[in-house]
Amino acid sequence: MTLLSIRKDNKPTLRSTLWDNFDLDRFFDGDFFNNQWMTRVPLANITENENQYSVELAVPGMNKDDFNINVEDNTLLISAEREDDTADKNDGFTRREYNYRSFSRSFLLPDSVMVDKINAKYEDGVLRFILPKSKEAIKKSRAIKVG
Repeated sequence: MTLLSIRKDNKPTLRSTLWDNFDLDRFFDGDFFNNQWMTRVPLANITENENQYSVELAVPGMNKDDFNINVEDNTLLISAEREDDTADKNDGFTRREYNYRSFSRSFLLPDSVMVDKINAKYEDGVLRFILPKSKEAIKKSRAIKVG
């Protein structure tokens, strides 16, 4: 809705009631940009032991069906998309908000990983991968002490 208003210098100007209600302080607040407009890349924890590598990604608020996981050319490709639509109705007024989250992350796998044996599990907001090592790689590995 656009209204005609008079500025202090007596010149008419068009004014939008939507713009008047827009909270600029909230718009430029770091939380608004971080949560609403930016795509975040989840941080990863990667560990290795004698038999396998483990990769954990913190991705709370997702469902296991939101993930798209592939291995191509010895690269583990992980992406996810989630779109939420919420609506509130009060006294004939409807407020509707859309929330869209996505990310894409890739990891170059060592030749020692048995690609056909990779497992993924999502629980408690953490996506976990187990990347087993081949038997040849396990036999070749050993600990070296610094003297």
